[in-house]
Amino acid sequence: MEGNFKIFIVEDDFVFAKILAHYLALNPDYEVEVFSDGKSLLANLYKNPSVVTLDYNMPGMNGLEALNRIREFNPDLPVIIVSGQQDISTAIELLKKGAYDYVIKDQDTKDRLWNIVKNIRENQRLRQKISVLEEEIGKKYEYQNLIKGESPQIHKIFTLIEKAVKTNITVSISGETGTGKELVAKAIHFNSPRRKMPFIAVNVTAIPKELIESEMFGYEKGAFTGAISRRIGKFEEANKGTLFLDEIADMDLNMQSKLLRALQEEEITRIGSNLTINLDVRLVVATNKNLVDEVRKGNFREDLYYRLLGLPIELPPLRERGNDLILLAKYFADEFCKKNKMPKLTISSNAFEKLKKYPYLGNVRELKAIVELAAVMTNTETIDENDISFTSATTMSDFLLQETTLEEYNKKIINHFLQKYDNKVRLVASKLGIGKTTIYRMIQNNEL
Repeated sequence: MEGNFKIFIVEDDFVFAKILAHYLALNPDYEVEVFSDGKSLLANLYKNPSVVTLDYNMPGMNGLEALNRIREFNPDLPVIIVSGQQDISTAIELLKKGAYDYVIKDQDTKDRLWNIVKNIRENQRLRQKISVLEEEIGKKYEYQNLIKGESPQIHKIFTLIEKAVKTNITVSISGETGTGKELVAKAIHFNSPRRKMPFIAVNVTAIPKELIESEMFGYEKGAFTGAISRRIGKFEEANKGTLFLDEIADMDLNMQSKLLRALQEEEITRIGSNLTINLDVRLVVATNKNLVDEVRKGNFREDLYYRLLGLPIELPPLRERGNDLILLAKYFADEFCKKNKMPKLTISSNAFEKLKKYPYLGNVRELKAIVELAAVMTNTETIDENDISFTSATTMSDFLLQETTLEEYNKKIINHFLQKYDNKVRLVASKLGIGKTTIYRMIQNNEL
């Protein structure tokens, strides 16, 4: 903590007050001030002491009355009652009223006070560190720090996030793989009133269907073979916070019905238990599939679909975000260099042109991998077009999911083969069975 730690001693016994003040002042970080009665203490509370030791038996105002007045001024200010009385009922009453501790006056008082004050200061330091960390986390998860982009599509996402953080409405995030669905979920949680509570992320596809119920709801010791101890489920872990269920469309139908019941009843029961546990969980779900289509196919419960719909946020693919690609490429290059203690790299205009022609079916995640590989491959301080290579594992069926025009498909196909064969127009024309003049014309008209 910055500055001195202020201790106010309120004691009408002048000699005893001096002994306490001298002993506590042995710590050079402690600034000790003595008051002979409650009235003079109250007049000086504006100085914001860190802790107050309060004599219970004072003339004019007893300890209980002074304690109440102190708590009216600052309910978080620690007050240690120092009393010659060993009446347990009095001590209990004062502790109930908000006193931090109760110390009996004897030869060990100063030592006990020293330890109590030391603990108070350590606790305040810890709270200050936590506050700083929370502030840092808040800055880290500000929308613009977490989700990079200046395109109109991304600003629309920011607007929806701002609406989401104001209530506990369920949020359903959709978008292709790699568009940043979990980042949006974190942005919602860490900017909401639940930011100090847990954020628990679960990838539904990563859990075998025979284990997902126990993972989600937990189980008691002996509930089944191998249950050697109690296990807290993801719902309980997320209580008072946010539960993020990724790839929700792939959840087993049987588990879907159990999830629906948990959401409707706002309670769960661990496997092997009869005890219900009340829930206060913010739910955010995500999928790269069309849930309406999944409902029509019978793969997803219609009632659960309507329960989860809430506030829908659809993330745009990278290919529809315009110049965000340039911004993201620069960011990924800078971050990679920083983490690997490399000199900062620039990206040439030719490299940017090459990057802009690629379809990125893996979206932002794929761009990040491509830029990081280019940063490794370059032998200079500049990433050039020759340092960039595309190794997409995307299938033709994934390619067709883009649902664009035939003309656009043709452009993407020609671009793909031009990149594959180092812009050798004659070879590409031969491979695709089209005239080379067609390709030259498209290049001249900036269509490729």
